[in-house]
Amino acid sequence: MFRSLSAVLFIAAISCSFAFAQTEPAPSPTPGPSPDRILTSPTYTRPSANARFKRYVNSTVGPFTLARNVAYAGLATWENSPEEWGGQWEGFGKRVASNFGKNLIKQTTIYALLSPVTARTRSGRRVIGIPRIVGAYSGNIIARETWYPDRYDWKDGVRNGTISFAVAGAFNLFKEFVWKK
Repeated sequence: MFRSLSAVLFIAAISCSFAFAQTEPAPSPTPGPSPDRILTSPTYTRPSANARFKRYVNSTVGPFTLARNVAYAGLATWENSPEEWGGQWEGFGKRVASNFGKNLIKQTTIYALLSPVTARTRSGRRVIGIPRIVGAYSGNIIARETWYPDRYDWKDGVRNGTISFAVAGAFNLFKEFVWKK
């Protein structure tokens, strides 16, 4: 038990160092903006629901997505794949619509499954949420090792940590595809 507990504490210490490493870098000593200007720079603010919706629409049916889907549909029509849709304009239209549908589901699913394991920096960039991941696993491992050391071990804690991420992702998918307000 002592070995497992020390391993968990080591992981927790590493996660703390990653948490502090995710902050913005310190200003460089090279000439540039004054430190006062760096300290008062605007930080990330969450976009409004309208801005998020516009970004979502742009990623699913925007001009670049339209160009990509039309190009893929053109290649598939040239290869006549799938054959059931035919090789003419009617088949091309079915392929374009199919590509849009697949892209819509893909964008929504990716967002729903990435959310539990990522975080945002002050600038708004998405990064892997190391403290979130380590916290979920170390919390479950410590609970299994200290509450029920005779019945469970660290492997059960890892399993439960993984289950908690799976449940969070499944709940996000449910919110995206089934439960609408």
